Amino acid sequence: MKFCSQCGGLLTIQVPAGDSRPRHVCAHCGEIHYRNPKLVVGCVATWEERILLCRRAIEPRHGFWTLPAGFMENGESTAEAATRETLEEACARIEIEALSSLISVPHYDQVHLFYRARLLDPHIGAGPESLESVLIREEDIPWSEIAFQSVSFALRAFLADRAAGSFGLHEHSLPPPATT
Repeated sequence: MKFCSQCGGLLTIQVPAGDSRPRHVCAHCGEIHYRNPKLVVGCVATWEERILLCRRAIEPRHGFWTLPAGFMENGESTAEAATRETLEEACARIEIEALSSLISVPHYDQVHLFYRARLLDPHIGAGPESLESVLIREEDIPWSEIAFQSVSFALRAFLADRAAGSFGLHEHSLPPPATT
């Protein structure tokens, strides 16, 4: 960020009075521009014993499998975001049941939320960001082709809860990717 969205003035990086972190501050009007984590919201949606997965048609991780999820929009609740993303990516209608996983991804300034959801019918398709969508049995999940660590965590937590017959909320923080 170089310019203020309020007045167009030049931004400087400084620690504002009463704050403890460097922020973008307008040298002209004094507006503080905060940069906060983005929310990625999705769901583990099921039909009978099968789970909805989408093969990504976009980067990052084009061609890999994921749960329907995406960035939350302003003006919507997290449950609304999960419902919208599922419809956009898998052409699937769902009923949200409960929040299942909350995953901090500090190295990408993101928080990932996954709900447990029930498909309202088995009709699915591929939206513009998906190559295909499938309803898959647990034993057929392509674990080595799952796009993101947060998706693997959410899936494993859901499956463990389903096997135990009791669902809870699972919280996790992902470490930064290994560098080579």
